[in-house]
Amino acid sequence: MGEVDFMDYSTLADYYEKLETVGSKLKKRDILAELFRNTPTEELPKVVLLVQGIVFPKFSDHELGVAVQMMIKAISKASGVGVEAVENKFKETGDLGSTAEYFIKSKKQSTLLKKKLTIDMVISNLQSLAFLGGQGSQEKKLSLISELFASGSPKEVRYIARTILEDLRIGVAEGIIKDAIIEAFLAKENDSKDEKQKISNLVEYAYSIVSDLGEVAKISKTNGIEGLKKVKVQIGKPIQVMLGLAAESIEDVVKEFGKISAQYKYDGSRIQIHRKNEKIWVFTRRLENITEQFPDIVELAKKGLLSKECVVEGEVLGIDRKAGFPVPFQILSQRIHRKYEIKKMVKEIPVRVHLFDVLFENGKMLFDKPLKERWRILEKIVNPIPGKFELAKQIVTHDLKELEKFYAEALKAGQEGLMLKVLDSPYVFGRHVGTMYKIKSVMESLDLVIIGATWGEGSRANWLTSYVLACIDPDTGKFLEVGMMSTGLNEKQYKEITETLKPLITREKGRTVWVKPKIIVEVGYQEIQKSSHYNSGFALRFPRFRRFRENEKTEPDTIDRVISLFESQGKKG
Repeated sequence: MGEVDFMDYSTLADYYEKLETVGSKLKKRDILAELFRNTPTEELPKVVLLVQGIVFPKFSDHELGVAVQMMIKAISKASGVGVEAVENKFKETGDLGSTAEYFIKSKKQSTLLKKKLTIDMVISNLQSLAFLGGQGSQEKKLSLISELFASGSPKEVRYIARTILEDLRIGVAEGIIKDAIIEAFLAKENDSKDEKQKISNLVEYAYSIVSDLGEVAKISKTNGIEGLKKVKVQIGKPIQVMLGLAAESIEDVVKEFGKISAQYKYDGSRIQIHRKNEKIWVFTRRLENITEQFPDIVELAKKGLLSKECVVEGEVLGIDRKAGFPVPFQILSQRIHRKYEIKKMVKEIPVRVHLFDVLFENGKMLFDKPLKERWRILEKIVNPIPGKFELAKQIVTHDLKELEKFYAEALKAGQEGLMLKVLDSPYVFGRHVGTMYKIKSVMESLDLVIIGATWGEGSRANWLTSYVLACIDPDTGKFLEVGMMSTGLNEKQYKEITETLKPLITREKGRTVWVKPKIIVEVGYQEIQKSSHYNSGFALRFPRFRRFRENEKTEPDTIDRVISLFESQGKKG
């Protein structure tokens, strides 16, 4: 088939059906490659979107907003059968696409209303669903969907319905699409293994920058490998992020790299902020556009970023507006996923931003610059707003004791741990980069009972702030100490736990108290070590409070589970 100015949607539906009926990834790749080659250049980005089962790029903040019940009504309206009949068929098939296909196929005189659907017509109509709002919007959506159903063939309707619900069921993931782009436009028959890998890396690189497979496909078709090499950051389109690997220990990283950057690993949500003059965009790590949900971050970025064109990365924390301490991520996530009552949420859950990297500044991509240079640029373009918009807390050293102390400080501040970064490393997309490591509690948590505590000092003198944790010996019922915990709680929780423990105190000596073993807490930690200091024979390294468990569990974990987890650590033991 030669290239034409437009493509019928029925052609795409035929390819969908082929993809749905084959299981082999290689065969799916070849079917997609054929489809991409046969797609008009200008329509290629639309087709690549549609084979992902979406009508907007994944970083878009637009949603179709169509629920199952509306789809059932649309099928009913388009086919002329009752809602109850549609619901019964849906229960039988478990797929609204097949249900819609069945009733459209059964409809008498259906050909009278049919008109040829094109790719452009389908995607334009579906995209318009996202912009229908206000009074009567639900009826407008219902009419638009039912008109598409009435116009399409049964097979087309099957896939239109699934696309609206983002449940295409053709078994095509991003990796297969990337391979199909390579097969369609970039690969040569005599390419060596190394050449194939270079092409694959280049496609991955281009996608990491534009985050849109449709655009990658179009560039590959029109300008090939050279076009992909010239891909540039586009302000307002999110960039794929660099992810850290879990490290065995701080010592291992220092032994391999020497002097490193250590930054707090904040217990918040990673964000990417784009600025172009007075326009600000905010994206999550998963490239979701959350600009509307965080007008306060937008205002902070306008004041705190001195560069008029840049892309910076950081972590946003939710803050308790009374105590001023960070709140758990679960509370912050209420803002991330809320699309209404924004002003109320801004007031109830204020935020603090900590920036740790810059990827683009003043027209220049900075991915190839070493971390230490990117940090210097970041320092120059950030005008800190104390307590609201700051650089991540960092030290640069090879001193293991200093790093261990810094790690303990991070945990005490209620954060997750540390990010350890190699100073000469470029910004590399993805997880397996070997130059950025996270140190945090990665072990399974333990449910432990508090058997003792210590009064705090200074402003915390009236609170019990350090707690003796114990597991239980199931044979004797004896409580066995496994460590002291003093991090992971905010001031409100210190106060709450103090008031709970006071009536349970059995004896007191100096600042230390012993309490009845009633309060069970879930505890995270970095690792379990052998120890002669505690009567269990083990000690938790950097234990950290997660949550109270006394209402869910009557006994703590056993010494047998502690031993099992210790042994599961392998060389960390």
